[in-house]
Amino acid sequence: MKTLVIASALVSTLIAAPAALAGEGGSCHFHGNKPATEAAVTDCASQRKAALVKAGKLDASWQAVKLDKAELVDGKKGKEWKVSFKNPAVADAAKQTLYVFFSQPGNFIAANHTGQ
Repeated sequence: MKTLVIASALVSTLIAAPAALAGEGGSCHFHGNKPATEAAVTDCASQRKAALVKAGKLDASWQAVKLDKAELVDGKKGKEWKVSFKNPAVADAAKQTLYVFFSQPGNFIAANHTGQ
């Protein structure tokens, strides 16, 4: 009986695990310390921008905005990717640039308009 309970718990866990891990931007989660390529980071930044638009945190005008630049900068905890998008359609000049930050291996850190 004990074996049956353990086996059914294991099967339930394995069946539910993929659904729990799936989600938007799931392909942009990296393990290890190998530096991500610029192409991978820029793709993940575009996905993150689209998710922010979909969630209503950014205006819909950001959806069509193309990448401005991606660079490796010194962050608080070492090297970080800083990806920027410029949207001249935004009235507030302080919010015309969106910065998306990733760790050097490619994991999302933050997104803001300050670049800090």
